[in-house]
Amino acid sequence: MSTKQTVLITGASGGIGLELAKEFARNGHDLVLVARNKQKLDEVSVEIAGQYGVDSRSIAKDLSLPHASDEIYRQLQQDAIDVGILINNAGFGAFGLFSDLEWKTEFELLQVNIVALTHLTKMCVKDMVQKRSGKILNVASMAAFLSGPLMAVYYASKAYVLHFSEAIDNELKGTGVSVSVLCPGPTQTGFQKRADMEDSRLVAGRKIMSARRVAEIGYRGLMSGKAIIIPGFGNKLVAQGPRFVPRSFATKTVREAQERRR
Repeated sequence: MSTKQTVLITGASGGIGLELAKEFARNGHDLVLVARNKQKLDEVSVEIAGQYGVDSRSIAKDLSLPHASDEIYRQLQQDAIDVGILINNAGFGAFGLFSDLEWKTEFELLQVNIVALTHLTKMCVKDMVQKRSGKILNVASMAAFLSGPLMAVYYASKAYVLHFSEAIDNELKGTGVSVSVLCPGPTQTGFQKRADMEDSRLVAGRKIMSARRVAEIGYRGLMSGKAIIIPGFGNKLVAQGPRFVPRSFATKTVREAQERRR
């Protein structure tokens, strides 16, 4: 069992975030869980604490709001919680032509997927460097390796997460702090429903990896200090694809994969 630490997980009420919370609790870590839905989050927190015998607290915040990250960090300070591991899992996508999607949706996507992730990392990493110990896992996507017509802003946001994570992991060498980035492919979560892409060719009728399996792989990769974690052999091949084919061809292929099934 790993040395016990307190783990802060965003987007923890469902999907990969929930399964990561269970995985860390299973390995003896205390939790601080963050999500929008207070009732659901509290239920998850109580259930995990009871099942695994760890301390689990919940902070209900909507990360699409500009001050949410500050409020989370102030709550941590107020409660004297020392975060040893930060998991930036919260994120969502929006499906459709960029010219048709509402700006409010795209703005909130950028706020959650990029701004809140970066801000929480900024605040927590300073404390980690000071104590010369800490781990950060940022959840990106296979989308990070490609351009994504019909989900242009989402794919671009995940490319940011990948490159940001790689860069600061390099900066932090020798500090006792490491940064990993998890890049899952399509996963059995509520993501597809929220993104309105349940009938896209990318996911409809396909067998896709479970959130629990992704969480297990993510946990092992993070704890072993792996920089880029890609669950599944097929996904590893896809990540290498843009190196060997013209970018225009890769982008066209993504567009075809994401078109709705007729």
